[in-house]
Amino acid sequence: MYLEIAKLSKTGGRKVNEDACDYWFSSNLSCCVLSDGLGGHFGGEVASQLVVSSIRESFTQQPQCNAKAIELLLNTADDAIVREQQKNSALRNMRATAVILIIDTENHVATWGHIGDSRLYCFRNGRISSQTRDHSISQNMVDAGYLKPMELRSSPARNQLYAALGNGDSSEMDIFPRDFPVMCGDVFLMCSDGLWEYIEEHEMESMLNSTSSASAWLSVLEKQVLIKGHPTQDNYSAIVVWCKDSDDDKTLMPGEWN
Repeated sequence: MYLEIAKLSKTGGRKVNEDACDYWFSSNLSCCVLSDGLGGHFGGEVASQLVVSSIRESFTQQPQCNAKAIELLLNTADDAIVREQQKNSALRNMRATAVILIIDTENHVATWGHIGDSRLYCFRNGRISSQTRDHSISQNMVDAGYLKPMELRSSPARNQLYAALGNGDSSEMDIFPRDFPVMCGDVFLMCSDGLWEYIEEHEMESMLNSTSSASAWLSVLEKQVLIKGHPTQDNYSAIVVWCKDSDDDKTLMPGEWN
């Protein structure tokens, strides 16, 4: 199995990009991480960069693909933010969301975890087969039946999170509990709320089915954000991972969409 990976992270209508994302390879394992910083006064930017850098260092030192590894990486990022809060009082309120995906291309399995409202979607046969659940007040309202799912994106409480890295508390982290069997043709999308806010799930599926590569789909997704967005829209970031058969002549080396 080969992975074609594309990523983007843009400021949108803001002056500073408080999102961060990246990916790395270690033998047959790949690790992707995306984070949306919170806190203002550049604290969000610091927090998201700490998430990415601390996870990169931890993964490269001990690459594994299992739920325990995801838990370790999220806790490592949380510790990194807390330490920086303690060193700099101006950053004491900074927090960050995070979503991590690890894929083992030799054994064809994946695992992931997240905290906050940065999302992971898994698409199989052009349809969403798995999706993370936001740690937000509006998502709780949907779960309780006080808000319709279609109203979540426009809810005033959508940006109110009850869990994020930097709280020193791992109890709200959601980690996929078992190895997820990956098939050639599966596609993963990791994105911050600045992207999924403007693209409904059925639109994601439709756009996916009209493209044949990670970079092409990411380009279409970004165009939709720019069409629906507004001058002061949030930062938006995404990573697309397209799982392809090693015999597929369309398979590309991992790359970045600019």
